Amino acid sequence: MNFMNDADDIRLTQAIEDDADFIPLLSSEDEDNIKGEKIPDILPILPLRNTVLFPGVVIPITVGREKSIQLIKDYNKGDKTIGVVAQKIGDIEDPTEHDLYNIGTTAFIIKMLRMPNGDTTIIIQGKRRFKIKHFVQINPYHKASVESLDDIKPETTDKEFQAIISNLKQTSQEIIKLSPNIPSDAGFAINNIDSPAFLINFVSNNLNANTTDKQRILEIKNLKERGLMVLEFLNKELQMAELRNQIQSKTKQDIDKQQREYFLNQQMKTIQEELGSGNFEQEIHSYKEKAKTKKWSAEVQEIFDKHIAKLQRMNTAAAEYGIQTNYIELLLELPWNEYSKDNFDLKNAEKTLNEDHYGLEKVKQRIIEHLAVLKLKGNLKAPIICLYGPPGVGKTSLGKSIAKALGRKYTRMSLGGLKDESEIRGHRKTYIGAMPGRIVQSLKKVQVGNPVFVLDEIDKVGNDYHGDPSSALLEVLDPEQNKTFYDNYLELDYDLSQVMFIATCNNLNAIQPALRDRMEIIEVSGYTIEEKLMIAKQHLLPKVIEESGLKKTQFKISDKLIELVIENYTAESGVRNLEKKLGKIARSIAVHVATETQIPTLDAEVISKILGPTHLKDKYQGNEIVGVVTGLAWTQVGGDILFIESSLNKSKSPKLTLTGNLGDVMKESATLALEFLKAHPSLINLTTDVIESYNIHIHVPEGATPKDGPSAGVAMLTSLASAFTNRKVKKNIAMTGEITLRGKVLPVGGIKEKILAAKRAGIKEIMLCIDNKKDVEDINQTYLKGLKFTYVTNMNEVIDYALI
Repeated sequence: MNFMNDADDIRLTQAIEDDADFIPLLSSEDEDNIKGEKIPDILPILPLRNTVLFPGVVIPITVGREKSIQLIKDYNKGDKTIGVVAQKIGDIEDPTEHDLYNIGTTAFIIKMLRMPNGDTTIIIQGKRRFKIKHFVQINPYHKASVESLDDIKPETTDKEFQAIISNLKQTSQEIIKLSPNIPSDAGFAINNIDSPAFLINFVSNNLNANTTDKQRILEIKNLKERGLMVLEFLNKELQMAELRNQIQSKTKQDIDKQQREYFLNQQMKTIQEELGSGNFEQEIHSYKEKAKTKKWSAEVQEIFDKHIAKLQRMNTAAAEYGIQTNYIELLLELPWNEYSKDNFDLKNAEKTLNEDHYGLEKVKQRIIEHLAVLKLKGNLKAPIICLYGPPGVGKTSLGKSIAKALGRKYTRMSLGGLKDESEIRGHRKTYIGAMPGRIVQSLKKVQVGNPVFVLDEIDKVGNDYHGDPSSALLEVLDPEQNKTFYDNYLELDYDLSQVMFIATCNNLNAIQPALRDRMEIIEVSGYTIEEKLMIAKQHLLPKVIEESGLKKTQFKISDKLIELVIENYTAESGVRNLEKKLGKIARSIAVHVATETQIPTLDAEVISKILGPTHLKDKYQGNEIVGVVTGLAWTQVGGDILFIESSLNKSKSPKLTLTGNLGDVMKESATLALEFLKAHPSLINLTTDVIESYNIHIHVPEGATPKDGPSAGVAMLTSLASAFTNRKVKKNIAMTGEITLRGKVLPVGGIKEKILAAKRAGIKEIMLCIDNKKDVEDINQTYLKGLKFTYVTNMNEVIDYALI
């Protein structure tokens, strides 16, 4: 029995609202009242699919078809009486008079509900059976001329009919007890039905029978015959319920699990042999056939033969069977000495790299060099490259371009947050759920032994009690060792020497020194405004136009406006935020296109409305106050400017105070600067006693941001000299460099990022160590336009030049 009906497209809802104001059980008195009601000569016909409505039964249906919705709306306002007829074929969307049965049930609309999803749900109660004489209307919905059909009821003294009713109740109760899915309330409802006719109809409605069988039951005039047919269906259903329970009880017999599975598998094996299938032998045969195609060594072949022989002796029900098959399948799926052919067309490789990425000349040159040597020599160990630079400069996407240029397959493994050594080397097979490491899994996925393999965020590898993955990577990234890489699950040496590993990182200092030593470090520095402009035009704009569903003619933006976005809405070395901002502008235009309103011409004012107010940038703040110097810093997200502020006040117990969340190295730089001035007071025309008579406070603003590094040494000494001499610092100058106790100025790193930060801040002149001149010369000179560089070797030159 099924107490959850299916209906129309018109399809049955899963539940009736708790506040429904009707009782779904019909008494004898209600039945007499219904019999006394007159059926109209003309009735609107509501087609149902996959269900049949019986007299007295209450069901909810969801109305989906336009004709049906119109019918319900019209008659819910009137006398609420409609005719309900089942479709012969439920799949027909718009049934004609020939698609409907000619006997149905009149129904009263109890309630009409609008569901949250917009569907219309009605609750109807069947009244009396009727027969369609002919249809009088097709549109906007069917109407038909009908005649009433009365049931032929047996005499109340008919003992056979009484027995049928009694059996119906008893069988229904037995089915309910045997079926855990049927609520116990159903049995209570059946016991409380005192009308034989309604009992027959109620049980008929909930039978597990198809629409055709239910329609046959509805069309039977004689209640006794209808009851007998329903009882026949119930008995079949009872037998099925008993059979299900018998099968369940058999499976619960107290037999040892492994022994039971063994007997069942043996029986299945015997049946398969009788049928001529023998899946187990076929599986073994397929493994052996596949092994013949592999290009593996004799050692691997020996291991395979050993494990396949072990599998043949093993019972398929044994716990180790799955482990053994998994291992054999891994051996067969790994690319043993299977390599893709490299594309040695150097011009094409260079063209591919240039198409996908703007700039990054050092990386591109290294790939072209590798291809050239490989072309001449024919065999070469793949280089292990580490691309190092700030976020958003294209390190990860460069791996895909390299794979495309070389004609190799591409795979990527993110190492960020990796803490378990087994992720690299795999688990031993003795553990439940053991798996090979992700290196081997990735090679299995790409099906070649020489892909371009990107190890993303190698500086963010962690470690805990599970081991140190960075130490496990030593073997992977060592050209002398990775020819015989050992995976704990595979338990064989695997050749990784032809894999081109490309690691990416933001912070070199976070990489283990031994691991860093094994890689060829290529710095991918930040982009200048000019480079960002070219990247935006060549790569970002076509991408955001495509993603926004726009046409090129609908999104036109000038170079000047792109520069405005770069300067006022992004503060980064890469172009990730620039892409987001351009995407936001594109989506704003997409709204106008979708709503068919006029697309505004992009200008500074429109950009401001779309992106909001400009970001507060680190701008040069002038030289009006003594003791304030502009320094240049390198961060993981690119270059930045910072301000060093010094103030003095007389004190009997002078001391040096440092604030601004400074690291140890930066504090040491401040102490160095002060001690140098004490040792050489003549540089600022003072004496040591005068210097030692002041409380000195050095502050670096933005105290919430941690700062460290030696490159602020020059700026700190200049700030102190300015404060002691009351001389202002030269206008529009910034400086960077490490100092020594002897007054020497030492070179520092991150020069390109610092120069970019100075340009963004409006600095006109940069002072740095003479040894950094080579770093400046490495930068495209067109990007240095408007900047003056002053090179120094010691602090005497800095003080003489920087102070007015």
